[in-house]
Amino acid sequence: METMYDTLLQLPLFQGLCHEDFTNILEKVKLHFTKHRMGETIVNSGEVCDKLIFLLKGEIMSLSSPEECNFTYTEYFEAPYLIEAYSLFGMRVHYTSSYVARTEVQTISISKSFVLSELFKYDIFRLNYMNIISNRAQIVYDRLWKCPSKTLGEKIIDFILLRTEKPSGEKKLKIRMEDIAIYVDDTRLNVSRVLNEFQAMGLLTLSRKIIHIPEIKALIAWSAKQNQDTKE
Repeated sequence: METMYDTLLQLPLFQGLCHEDFTNILEKVKLHFTKHRMGETIVNSGEVCDKLIFLLKGEIMSLSSPEECNFTYTEYFEAPYLIEAYSLFGMRVHYTSSYVARTEVQTISISKSFVLSELFKYDIFRLNYMNIISNRAQIVYDRLWKCPSKTLGEKIIDFILLRTEKPSGEKKLKIRMEDIAIYVDDTRLNVSRVLNEFQAMGLLTLSRKIIHIPEIKALIAWSAKQNQDTKE
C-alpha cells in the first residue's frame, strides 16, 4: 500500500493531499488493478471515457490517427502517468487516442461516478484537476496563435509539435512523404530533402513511411535556433 501511495502522490491530481485525506480516499474508493502484457491494448480510440486510468508501472504508447487523416502519430509515456484526464468531461467523452502497453504495465482505474461523488469533495483535488485541464487548453490555444513558420524545416517540425502531447522523449510518425508535402504545402522532393538533412544531423531517422524521433527536444531546439538566427 505504501508503494502505491507514494506512486499515486507523484501524479499531479493528488499532489498536495495530506496523508489523512489520501488514506480516507483509498479506504472508500474501489480501485481496479489491472496488469497488461507487452503489446496489449489498454483502451481504444473512440471508447467512452468513464474512468480515470493511472499508469503505476511500466511504459505505454499512445497511437493517434485522426479520422480521414492518413497518418499515425505515436508517443511514449512512462509511469506514473494519467491517461486523458481531459476526456472524462465535455461534449465528447471518448478517448482521442489508443493506448498500448509497450512493456508489461500495471494500471489502476477509478470510476467517473466516484470522482464526482467523492474526489471532488477535496479542494486540492478539484484545483489540481482544473489546473490540468486549463494548462492543456492554454497550450493548445498558444499553438493556434503561433506565428507562421518561414522555412520548410520549421513547417515540418510544427506539423509534428502541433500533435504532440508531451514535448520531450521519443516519437514516431507513420506517414508518406507525399502526405507530409500536402500538409506543409510543398513538394515531396523538398520534404524528402529536408528530412534527410535532419537525419544527417541526427535529429531523426527515416525508414519506409516511418519517421522516428529519438528525442523531440532536439527538434524543438533546432527550430528555436532557426527563429533566433532569423531575428538576428
